[in-house]
Amino acid sequence: MKVGVIGAGKWGSALAFAFSEKNEVVITSRRPRDLKNFVSLQEALSCEYLIITVPAQEVAAWLKDNFTFSGQKILVASKGIEASSGKFLNEIYSAYVPSENIAFLSGPSFAIEVQKSLPTALVVNSLNQVLSKEFAALFPSFIKAYTSIDVVGAEVSGAYKNVIAIAAGICSGLELGNNAAAALISRGLVEMQRFGLAYGAKPETFVGLGGAGDLFLTASSHLSRNFRVGLGLAAGKSQEDILQELGEVAEGIGTTYAISEILKTSDLHLPIAKEVYEMLEGKNPKESLRDLLSS
Repeated sequence: MKVGVIGAGKWGSALAFAFSEKNEVVITSRRPRDLKNFVSLQEALSCEYLIITVPAQEVAAWLKDNFTFSGQKILVASKGIEASSGKFLNEIYSAYVPSENIAFLSGPSFAIEVQKSLPTALVVNSLNQVLSKEFAALFPSFIKAYTSIDVVGAEVSGAYKNVIAIAAGICSGLELGNNAAAALISRGLVEMQRFGLAYGAKPETFVGLGGAGDLFLTASSHLSRNFRVGLGLAAGKSQEDILQELGEVAEGIGTTYAISEILKTSDLHLPIAKEVYEMLEGKNPKESLRDLLSS
């Protein structure tokens, strides 16, 4: 099959590498890159199968400016909630792509390990089970691909785990210990599920690869960009300085702001997300720890 990857950052490049085991793959991005099989956007968009890694906060503008649907089958490989609107990615894409032509990728998957062909297992989530199976068949031998119809659950878990990862980085940076880290991640899973159930997600999604699997990975490793954001906050650095040092998009920041907006009109109890937002806005992490322990 011919597969077009949109986005040539670390994740897009890793997916292009992975899918090239069984398929003809081309890749494109906003700026020209010296990469194998790099093509124009129009050539990539002409592929029957598309994998889109455009960051969540840029998706709406990118679709408006660049995308025309012509029957492509799309796998969305980015994760997040749009900060300006509170919309999930499936809601944004729905204005451009029929639900039967789109799927969403979830599960534990650091780009650097995919690039090394290290094994993992991921989930292709779509309301169209035939499409999920088509995409699952395209994956390389070192990735076990499962399928699910719980698009909302996949979206919530993929976005929310980045918020918990920021909190976990703060926990590590403050040297609060393994007990605290385990408590934070397990309560983060409960909070993530609580949020998802409010939007109609299936409970079992949160104990699977896209939920607990991706959360445990992202919230326990320095390879995680969002975890490193938390380390920076624990060290007293500003959000601006952290992002400059990072040099990459940390989706958890935008998602945290989206959740904070949702909380203004919701009675959901989301204490970890609330404190992460406060810390991104300058609150002392030690004060947040005190407030979390007393909430």
